[in-house]
Amino acid sequence: MIEKVVSHVERRVDQRSDQRLDQRLEPRLEQRLGGEVHARQRLGMESDHDAQGFGQGPNVFRIQNWSSFPFLIRVLLKLTGTYGRGCANAARVQVRHNDFRSIALPPAFDGFTLLHISDFHADMNDGAMRRLEEILPGLSYDLCVLTGDYRGAIHGPFDAAIARMRPVLARIRPPIYGVLGNHDTIRMVPDLEAMGVRMLLNECAPIARAGASIYLAGIDDAHYFRVDNIEKAASDVPRGAFSILLSHTPEIYRQAAHAGFDLLLSGHTHGGQICLPGAIPVTLSAVLPRRFGAGAWTYHAMAGYTSVGAGSSIVPVRFNCPPEIALHHLRRAEAAAR
Repeated sequence: MIEKVVSHVERRVDQRSDQRLDQRLEPRLEQRLGGEVHARQRLGMESDHDAQGFGQGPNVFRIQNWSSFPFLIRVLLKLTGTYGRGCANAARVQVRHNDFRSIALPPAFDGFTLLHISDFHADMNDGAMRRLEEILPGLSYDLCVLTGDYRGAIHGPFDAAIARMRPVLARIRPPIYGVLGNHDTIRMVPDLEAMGVRMLLNECAPIARAGASIYLAGIDDAHYFRVDNIEKAASDVPRGAFSILLSHTPEIYRQAAHAGFDLLLSGHTHGGQICLPGAIPVTLSAVLPRRFGAGAWTYHAMAGYTSVGAGSSIVPVRFNCPPEIALHHLRRAEAAAR
């Protein structure tokens, strides 16, 4: 009984603390997210979600919301003798290389390289995070992009995730740009930006090189919170300019293509995480054609890449779907043809 009272008091204290934080954050976020209603929507949905500890709306039956699900998966894998192998697989982060070619790319950016990391779930994937700390200093790139899901849980405290992200981010050379995922709270933004990540909350940033520019836009979570605003993110992109959109989920591929983006970088799906031989996913946590679920793809005139993620979700195991970070090399189409 005493434990229940203490727990209740702690929750009330946490809620009051969150309310004070929201009062400080909300004015700063309104303009960046696209208006007062947008900012209140994000903060309000998070508060409701945290208080209930269980999802709402169309995603109410997501398995991430079932507190017993990770335990059941662990038991099943241990009974079959595969849990240890799955954990070892989840720590073997690979580096993948991809070339994207476009006639719209300014000549000054031919060979420009982006380091793309997604789905850290840092506080529940220590092995993968240690692997990142080993390999990141040896990579060569011009800019880093992060496509969300820094936290393991989908609600509750995030201090552990921020603390585990800190040594990883310290090994990434700036500039670094990022967006939030469906596991993330917008309350993380000040901490992430203090660590050098320029968070794009339905915003766009020009990237200059040798007198030329490309445009990097990012949207807030479109999967669960649905506070993405592609129109606002694209509003500062000049017509005909080469543009890249960062989105945690690739589910907005249609909107992104018709908005005129040349490249969409995303994550969220984990490639299925637990796959059949041949990297065939048992299931994807996204509503989209399976060809968009992992790796490089195209839709109309837009290229895309869905990272299978550096970390793992729900349970830190992987089968037939190794974790990854990607180096995307931008190539000008004429240069590639010669």
